[in-house]
Amino acid sequence: MDNRKLFSDSVVQLPDQPGVTPMGLKVNARSIDQTDEKLTVSFSLAPSADSEARLESMVAKGETVSPEILNSTFGVAATELDPLVAWLKNEGFEIESISPDRTGVFARATVSQIERSLAVNMVRVTKGGITYTAARNAPSLPNNIAANVHAIGGLQPFLHAQKHFRWITPKNRAAVVGAAALAAAQPNVANAPPYLISEILAAYNANGLGVTGKGQVIGILIDTAPSESDLEAFWNRNGIAVIASRVSVINVKGGNLPIAEGEETLDAEWTSGIAPGADIRIYCSGSLQFTDLDQALDRIIADLSLFPSMRQVSISLGLGETFMQKDEMRAQHARYLRLAAAGVNVFVSSGDAGSNPDDSGHGSNGPLQPEYPSSDSAVLGVGGTTLNLDLVGKVRDETGWPDGGGGRSTFFSRPTWQTGKGLHAGKTRLVPDVSLAADPNTGALIIFNGKVSQIGGTSWSAPVWAGFCALVNEARTVAGKSPLPFLAPLIYPLAATGVFRDIVAGSNGAYHASPGYDMVTGLGVPDMKALVQALTH
Repeated sequence: MDNRKLFSDSVVQLPDQPGVTPMGLKVNARSIDQTDEKLTVSFSLAPSADSEARLESMVAKGETVSPEILNSTFGVAATELDPLVAWLKNEGFEIESISPDRTGVFARATVSQIERSLAVNMVRVTKGGITYTAARNAPSLPNNIAANVHAIGGLQPFLHAQKHFRWITPKNRAAVVGAAALAAAQPNVANAPPYLISEILAAYNANGLGVTGKGQVIGILIDTAPSESDLEAFWNRNGIAVIASRVSVINVKGGNLPIAEGEETLDAEWTSGIAPGADIRIYCSGSLQFTDLDQALDRIIADLSLFPSMRQVSISLGLGETFMQKDEMRAQHARYLRLAAAGVNVFVSSGDAGSNPDDSGHGSNGPLQPEYPSSDSAVLGVGGTTLNLDLVGKVRDETGWPDGGGGRSTFFSRPTWQTGKGLHAGKTRLVPDVSLAADPNTGALIIFNGKVSQIGGTSWSAPVWAGFCALVNEARTVAGKSPLPFLAPLIYPLAATGVFRDIVAGSNGAYHASPGYDMVTGLGVPDMKALVQALTH
């Protein structure tokens, strides 16, 4: 290995011998019939350390750059990329895509070719009853090829993002996980769950703002697309004009998309409902594998020059940081940093398993950790609350949702902008930044497969925040201001000004809501009229 660079952080180590791992994975040797199976592998190239540091500084200061400058000034030179691409082709890899800034290369090859080229031992790994072909050991590249490569992804597909949504059963009105629990909710009663768009707008003082998100574009990253008929039925139910053309579905890789499960429908219905004047672009990755999600992020970044008003993106996915490959977090952070530098605010759900999520994202018996990417320092992590309204629609009480994700990052350092009352001493990133209604017991109305149902999870709070951001950006346009830069440095100084309603009760396990910032609800929930005023004057 003296003439090769080893990427030890691009995989989690698996045992040399077959058996059950401490993570509960079952590892077996690969058989001969898996030799011709094909996998997509990602190769992430790092721009100069100076350019990355400049981007981090600009984002923290609220400065933005154009997509063209991102590609030309903060990308990777073709002379640094070309040797890798030529080597991959010579090794028998098929190049699937290259990011416009040349920081990401996605290439496909057979398992046997991957073993030879990357010097890995591919085995069979079973997780949750599904068996994957995956690398047992860390990959490597020849030194003359690896100089600018800082991560190799896609070699352990058993690690993938999880969705953050919870259905409610009408029988006992107790939250349960998964589409198997889908059942029709009770007919809507005014200001009682399942909540309508108008009720949530009123709860957060977002009604009567005089803006609808007109001229804005909201991006959604998810694996598949909702039914058009469900969207239209939802709009009708909420008194919103039915304009199907304002929703575009982008099948990033082509091919058949997975069957809808509800997450994609929740995201699309509620972003389009909160900001009915905005256009919605749903980027369908085809799976929750990180290589597919990374390609979808690259497509969003590439589309910024075509859709300059796509200044808000909703992502309702995650995985506990300790289950992630460190190199994958570095590779994704580079993408989120570029989005933030372009003035795109990415709202990511903090998770639905409290302070100790396991690797399913549904159980709360894992280590103390936040979920990624909500913990990324270039996104807005969105936590959850339990919202109760009175008979006339006023907030009766709002507390931290027990299953809302949050905590101290094990990977990201404390951003310079994350300061204020309640922030615990330390040097690590804290999650979440903000919150909104998420509890499925006091959940949202959704129409899925033609039926009215009740749903929740931080997958509800994140798309609502993306819709709110579109309202703010339209208000700034009306006021003659440029679109928002990265929002986090702007909102932390507003914590004690009445812009946020502080949530001071509730716990997500290890952490408790308290005055000021806390790792259950972050800064709290917004008073949208006050927030719009603060960000437009």
